[in-house]
Amino acid sequence: METDHNLDKKLKIAEIAGRTGLSASTVSRVLAGKANTSERARKRVLACARELGVMDGMAAGRMLLNSLVVFAPQRAFDERSDIFYYRVIQSINKALSAHEVRLRYCALEENDSDANLFLARMNEAETQAAVLLGIDDPHIHTLAADFAKPCVLINCRDEHMRLPSIAPDHRLIGQCAARYLFAMGHRAVMNVMCLRRYTMDLRLVGIKEAWRAQNLRFLDARDLITVPSFSARETEESVGHWLDAQKGKPLPTAFLVGGDFMAAGTINALQQRGLRVPQDVSVMSIDGFNLAAIQDVPLTAVHVPRDELGTEAVHMLQQRLIRPQAPCGSLLLHGELAVRDSVRRIRPGNRRTAVQGEGLYDD
Repeated sequence: METDHNLDKKLKIAEIAGRTGLSASTVSRVLAGKANTSERARKRVLACARELGVMDGMAAGRMLLNSLVVFAPQRAFDERSDIFYYRVIQSINKALSAHEVRLRYCALEENDSDANLFLARMNEAETQAAVLLGIDDPHIHTLAADFAKPCVLINCRDEHMRLPSIAPDHRLIGQCAARYLFAMGHRAVMNVMCLRRYTMDLRLVGIKEAWRAQNLRFLDARDLITVPSFSARETEESVGHWLDAQKGKPLPTAFLVGGDFMAAGTINALQQRGLRVPQDVSVMSIDGFNLAAIQDVPLTAVHVPRDELGTEAVHMLQQRLIRPQAPCGSLLLHGELAVRDSVRRIRPGNRRTAVQGEGLYDD
């Protein structure tokens, strides 16, 4: 008797064959990675398979578990408190939607986590695997590594290198953002950052590397405004105080800001003092998902991978289930530059022209 899996596979092969006009045997050989097919047939089959979502199914396979626990800070479960982590959790849920996996949640502090609560959840019989999202407590990492249950870290790191992890490449993302402003002719750049976690420190390290590549000296006291949170209100206050303290001094030509809501606060502070964006001052964000436009100004940004974190973590967890003794490592995901209208090009001689629409990397 044919299994549901084999029947589904035959139906997919038949559908691809019907769409491409190729034989079922040719489609089967391509999907099996056989070499005895033409390049033209291979491209047609793979394009159709991607369109039908067959490739995703082949990559993930059938999940070898039925229950998964996500440990994360409490704010991660509230969209208003931490939209980034909230969307990562939603992407985990979406990645598991095709599988019969029960997803459970447990709130832990980032540091000084409740070890007894963690142990209690991990020791439950129905807990077969875990994801730690944004948990920095090294004791929790050690406990997770000692369990005979697979565990993957998202946007945090195990300093003892025993657990696999996935995160945005924060250093390279910061470097990319600063490098873009330099490429647009800016040299006087003020950086507005919230440094509450080491991940933000990594972004600042990347920004400073971009400055060094331009033979520019970065001074924290001169080139950095630190904000205690990612909120627009606190950023507006901090940037506003800094602007008021300049008292007629030359202002930077651009602000590089560590998040969309912070960018909104920066733009508010500038506009309240009669400065236009981007005509007078350019503003660039490192985020770009939550507020594509601020005060009708389309926001140039480096998108930090978010939805991809959950999807790739599920794939990584599946690989740990298949190969539990495989080496552990860290997967760092690249950001994506979205060129919009909030950054002006500075030409030699201080002549400025607006950014053209060409070169937009995403919708």
